[in-house]
Amino acid sequence: MTLPINIMMWTLALFPILILLVLMIKFQLGASKAAPIGLIIAIINSVIFFKAGIGVIGTELLKSIWNAFTIIIIIFTAILIYEVTNEAKAFKVLKNSIKKIVPNELLRIIGIGVVFASFLQGVTGFGVPVAVTSPILIAIGVKPIWAVIIPLIGHCWAGTFGTLAVAWQSLIMQTGIKDTVLLNKTAIFATSFIWLLNFTAITVICWFYGRKKAVKKGFLAIVVISIIQSGGQLLFCQINQILACFIPSCIALVVFFLLSRSKYYRSDWEIANSQIMNRTSNKKEITLKAKGNMNIHQAFIPYYIMTFITLSVLLIPIINNFLGQWSIAPTFSETSTGYGIVNPAVKFYSPIKPFTNAGTFLFISAVCGFIYYLRKGYLPNNSAKTILTRSLKKTLPSSIAVMSLIMMSRVMEGTGQTTVLALGTAKILGPYYSLIGPFIGLLGSFMTSSNMSSNIIFGNFQLTTAKLLGLNTSAILGAHTAGGAIGTSISPGNIVLGTTTAGIPGKEGNVLKKILPTALVLTLIFGVILYISQIIF
Repeated sequence: MTLPINIMMWTLALFPILILLVLMIKFQLGASKAAPIGLIIAIINSVIFFKAGIGVIGTELLKSIWNAFTIIIIIFTAILIYEVTNEAKAFKVLKNSIKKIVPNELLRIIGIGVVFASFLQGVTGFGVPVAVTSPILIAIGVKPIWAVIIPLIGHCWAGTFGTLAVAWQSLIMQTGIKDTVLLNKTAIFATSFIWLLNFTAITVICWFYGRKKAVKKGFLAIVVISIIQSGGQLLFCQINQILACFIPSCIALVVFFLLSRSKYYRSDWEIANSQIMNRTSNKKEITLKAKGNMNIHQAFIPYYIMTFITLSVLLIPIINNFLGQWSIAPTFSETSTGYGIVNPAVKFYSPIKPFTNAGTFLFISAVCGFIYYLRKGYLPNNSAKTILTRSLKKTLPSSIAVMSLIMMSRVMEGTGQTTVLALGTAKILGPYYSLIGPFIGLLGSFMTSSNMSSNIIFGNFQLTTAKLLGLNTSAILGAHTAGGAIGTSISPGNIVLGTTTAGIPGKEGNVLKKILPTALVLTLIFGVILYISQIIF
């Protein structure tokens, strides 16, 4: 590889990302408009400065289309399950019933935006927690933009060991680490950083809700939930890393309902002027019920079905092995740039297992929910066309955004722009590299919407750099994947999922602007802790 690592090339590689951020945050352009511009700049960079031919760029674009397909399916099915539930007026029942079960408004928000979202991340992932919980938060009175922000922050701690540890397994695969002691040590570093992320995330959500007063009221819940979720994850990562997130997330669900019945939280409590709540609904509307006096369990039928199917398929080995044996994937030939960046040939690129895919679970749940509501008389006979039309209409702009973002990411990766960003940063910082180690993880998941992809792209790079600089490899890799977990909260792709199901497409810049400061500051804190740990140990 003869790829030049200098300030000019580093600046050029950074330019598409910088333009994307400026357009979304400064000029408030939606991702569907900003992402294609970033993609065009990345392609121009590739041809003029990174010596990439049509073959390289075309192959990466085709890979992007395949990668985007899975995400678009999840977007569509997540919207579909929402539209079915909404058409049946079930969200009004959820709003009324949840208020009775959990009288404390702050605890309701934490329960849905952190506990339930994290549970979903534990088994599904791929943006499903944000897509599913945003409409539920809106149903209990949260403003749409905050209904996207809360689960983005609230579930990101589960980005490494969630989805049955798929991101963690990817890190192990890329680095080739087989020493059990080294793996467990890396897991301890990762879960320790993630514990800080989890505690901070819940605290920030309370702060958004009602500043100091809300943090004080929510402190007991913050401590208890973070101990169970992240403390439990730290413990289980030494026992069973695949279930390290899922088991604590399940326990947290149970404890959440126990907290809601505790003396401290069982009474009605809210902050009247909370910036995140919509107080414009009149009381008469709040007490409305769906046709036929639907109860909360009936209202939650699609989500019960989704949870049951997901757990059955993913956690029962005989079912998972049987359904997981079928997969589809395209084949791509090897390509290379003029600078010697080689993209190896792939026979089965990013295979999709259709019967164990999150989109399949959501689709089946939406269909079953529709049939149930229809038979109970909660839906009119002609509602199928209305639901399907609305779902497709909402999916279209999000699909453009997701496709463009993934294309931009793949082009940058396949032509060496991502490599220049990482290597250039490491070259400049030298022994201070540990300060930015977590930022590389954040960059990877910001670009790809996935901690798994971040670990695949940068995992081996982080390991090699740490060895060259004589740094603690376990600490570097642990901080890397923890930074990747933070990155999922600011990834435009994940934000698009939330804004779509929340009904506010085009507001991605507003969401990013609210989350970005917290994400960057926390990643910097990770870097400082990592740097200090290198000196001490």
